[in-house]
Amino acid sequence: MGKVLLAAPRGFCAGVERAIETVERVLERHGPPVYVRRQIVHNTHVVRDLADRGAVFVDELDEVPVGSVVVLSAHGVAPEVHAQAAERELSVVDAVCPLVTKVHREAERFAAEGYQIALVGHAGHEEVTGTVGHAPGRITVVESPEQARALPVADPERVVWLSQTTLAVDEVAETVGALRERLPLLTDPPGDDICYASQNRQDAVRAIAPRCDLLLVVGSANSSNSARLVEVALRAGAGDARLIDDAGQVRDEWFDGVTTVGVSSGASVPEVPVSGLVAALAERGFAEVEEVQVADETLRFALPRRLAAVSPPPRSPAAAAPAAADGPPAAGRPSGDG
Repeated sequence: MGKVLLAAPRGFCAGVERAIETVERVLERHGPPVYVRRQIVHNTHVVRDLADRGAVFVDELDEVPVGSVVVLSAHGVAPEVHAQAAERELSVVDAVCPLVTKVHREAERFAAEGYQIALVGHAGHEEVTGTVGHAPGRITVVESPEQARALPVADPERVVWLSQTTLAVDEVAETVGALRERLPLLTDPPGDDICYASQNRQDAVRAIAPRCDLLLVVGSANSSNSARLVEVALRAGAGDARLIDDAGQVRDEWFDGVTTVGVSSGASVPEVPVSGLVAALAERGFAEVEEVQVADETLRFALPRRLAAVSPPPRSPAAAAPAAADGPPAAGRPSGDG
């Protein structure tokens, strides 16, 4: 008989819960279709469920009919997206995670003070693209220690580092260490940019990884925080680690010689596929389950404050009102959502 070590915390964080509930509330208020720019969170199960209920996911706002309601994803957007929404007379509900908004505000402030910003993150990720848009011309994305060592610097005394919120703590520390070797006067952000939920899930994986022959992380391939959990597991001593969307992706050959399986899930993952995986493991003989909890999470975020004020989309473009954006009306001005 095998054993399952179930990491906790796992699954939804406060920002993801807020984003999903935002879409649900807008659907209740207006009925389908409700347009959502990009995936509200990076999880196939969540996106499929909301699509079944009437959410229409689009890549860009030019796919949204003029005058419609649109929800912006939890990953955050550049100010130009809000400007485009206003041009198309869209009624905007911004579901950006308040922790991402914090990084946006930091980028705006440091840019206004003349700093060069080294943004530790993955180029092309939606969160990174949005953050760069809040300080255009002042941010350079740094993906690795090698890039940190090669970073062009105009004034070594006026460089600050910020971070994508969903990275592994070790990954950020290594890259920032390389920056600091080159720039002893490197300025730190005013607070930790790594999301509390990412940290907690990484800590939980570290706690179980040395005991695991195989560690399965439930999460979608485009989920940065889920992918980081696999990397953390391998660095922390797991014999093997895999990222899967659900139990249907489990392969028989992974279990040769395995007696202990770890299970965790990313911050955008509902509990249902995790429960399904645990049940599937039980059928394979891994019936004993031990939950290993490293932190309690009680943080909750209020819904976007203007959600209640969103009016139904106008009946025709001619009757449309200007966009009621829930995000910042101008760069540097707080939205009030965190």
